[in-house]
Amino acid sequence: MSGTASGETIDATGDDERLKVYYDGGCPLCRSEIAHYRKLDAARRVDFVDLSSPAADTGPDLSRETALGRFHVRGRDGELESGAAAFVRLWKELPGWRWLATIARIPGVVWLMERAYRGFLPIRPKLAGYFPRTR
Repeated sequence: MSGTASGETIDATGDDERLKVYYDGGCPLCRSEIAHYRKLDAARRVDFVDLSSPAADTGPDLSRETALGRFHVRGRDGELESGAAAFVRLWKELPGWRWLATIARIPGVVWLMERAYRGFLPIRPKLAGYFPRTR
């Protein structure tokens, strides 16, 4: 693994075998959350794709515009998930967060999380204003 100027990690030995997390690096709130995840040792198994980079590759089935509109994760199996389901997929990978993924298995929990996430999306830009804009 090696780092890039933007802080992204590249795994030359099997990039396709890593969970891919697509996030809006231009959003201070999003950057803050991803920075928190990246501090975890297990995050080495995750490829964090900063969509604010012109070089960001989302794959053929996900447009940059769509990816910037909601949180997306691509599993090792190639399956693309968004919103609450994407968060659950990420949390399964990260010790310390797996308990949330376990709770999400309770019937109706992901549905409630998705509704809360959809309610959050319109206020995200306003909330992002409370986070530092520096990179």
